[in-house]
Formats: sequence, C-alpha cells, structure tokens
Amino acid sequence: MRKVRYGGAISLDGYIAGPNGETDWIVIDPDIDFAAMFKQYDTLLIGRRTFTGMVDAGRGSMPGMQVYVFSTTLRQEDYPDVTMVDTGAGEVVRELRQRPGKDIALFGGASLFRSLLDAGQVDTVEVSLIPVLLGAGVPLMPPPYGPVALRLVKQRLLPTTGTISLEYTIVHRHVPPVGHRRRRQKRT
Repeated sequence: MRKVRYGGAISLDGYIAGPNGETDWIVIDPDIDFAAMFKQYDTLLIGRRTFTGMVDAGRGSMPGMQVYVFSTTLRQEDYPDVTMVDTGAGEVVRELRQRPGKDIALFGGASLFRSLLDAGQVDTVEVSLIPVLLGAGVPLMPPPYGPVALRLVKQRLLPTTGTISLEYTIVHRHVPPVGHRRRRQKRT
C-alpha cells in the first residue's frame, strides 16, 4: 500500500504559517535536493489555501503528478489540471492508497493534515524545523486533538541555515469514543 507522507516547514514554536498565513520566514536550505524528494511521489494532496498560494505563484499544477485539492469553495471547471475534492477526504485518500504508484505527498494545510490523520490516512510526518519563533500563527495541529505517538526515523542537521530535518512514523493515535469521559475510581 502506498504511504501518505505529510511534509512541510514548522517554526520552533510549532507553527506552519504566520498569523495571516505568511510563510516568508521559511528559509530554503541549499542542501535540500527538492528534485530528488519529489521523485518519490506521483500524487500531491493539498488544501485550498496552499493551492491558491501556488496558483498566485504561477504553479497551479505540477507536471508528472496528480494533484488533489481539498476545497468546498473552488470549482473543478476553473482548475482543469487538478482534481477538486469537496467531501469525503478520508475515503478519497483511502482509495488512492490502494492504487499502484509511488508514495503520496500531503503538503501544507493544517486542517487537511488533521482530518486525514483523524481518518487514519497519514503514515509519516516529515518536517523541516526552521530556527525561528513566530509567537502566533497556524499551528501544525489545530485543536482539539488527542495525543499522537510518533517514532523518530531520521534526523538531519542542515548547518548552512540551522534547519533540522525530522522524519517520524505514526505509531498510535489515541481517540477516545465520542462523549466518553474518564471516570475516577473510588478508593476503598
């Protein structure tokens, strides 16, 4: 089965974007081989805000990749080079994982990451820890959330910028049943 690999940049205090969605704090390290990294994927999953940022930068599609944009407001006919998904993100990704192909990149978008994580459709978290403190912004994991156990697979210090590349596999996500409250046991 193909893996879904979440990736992106994160500030030292846990934000993937500034308070207004700004990403100008992300430094591009010259030691990262983006071409080699993207050769591992043939499918890209992104949220609406990430996609509109790509369109604004002149990158509305990615040659050699199937791009799925998860949005309830964008229309398929306006973006014929990508596939728009407006409902059932977990089921769509579950189906994509069953198809033959390379791994699937999940890029940016805290809400999309959270929804696919909750649906059990994310295998790894791969982040570049940028040496900056933002103080506020878009958190990696929007609340509410429960603990997610991760196992470190790989780390790499990029000395030119001080960025640390981290790769984790998801070990276990504890999700208590809806409405479940832990009861205190009486001591006898």
